[in-house]
Amino acid sequence: MAIRINIGCGQTPTEGWCNYDNSWSLRLSKVTRLSRVAGRFGLLSASQRDFISFAKEAGIMWADASTHIPHRDGAVDVVYCSHMLEHLDREGVQAFLKEVRRVLRPGGIIRIAVPDIRYHVDNYLTDGDADRFIERTGLTEGRPKTVLQKLTYIIVGDRHHKWMYDGDSLCRLLAALGFEAPRIMGPGATMIPEPGALNLTERVPESVFVEALNP
Repeated sequence: MAIRINIGCGQTPTEGWCNYDNSWSLRLSKVTRLSRVAGRFGLLSASQRDFISFAKEAGIMWADASTHIPHRDGAVDVVYCSHMLEHLDREGVQAFLKEVRRVLRPGGIIRIAVPDIRYHVDNYLTDGDADRFIERTGLTEGRPKTVLQKLTYIIVGDRHHKWMYDGDSLCRLLAALGFEAPRIMGPGATMIPEPGALNLTERVPESVFVEALNP
């Protein structure tokens, strides 16, 4: 039976796949006592509590994929990640993609969706709104001000974007790390045989989709 995994699935797990996320609230939910303490001190927002309930129902599992993907070497047929790569710094991206190569079987497929910096640049060149452009890249955010915000920042860390890509730069990255035949895929197109419930148009038109093969 084919093993297909969705890394960083958030609120959009794929039915029939192994779905992982590195949400702090999801990890905390596994430790009942800590979860209660966090709730008592207001460290979990209503949306985080809702996500914990949703994740439990959907069977989403916790994993820090830039450190370890919990599958054996060469055991996975497909790895998919959507709007996750941009949250990793360059070192973290390389560590994650090396883990992907480890778990993918020879000929296995990686499919990546990221925010397309070219899309945002084109919008900026059309409307000329620099503030809107910077905001939409997600490359910066305000500093935490209150004690609670600072404590949450210490525990959760920095969640804004750390790098941006277009299709060509993502293909170059994959090729540099040893993947074969990286290519930009149009929305709805894929090399994945029988992708099933996988959303092949996730966050269109902002997204660019790239696929490559593990040698």
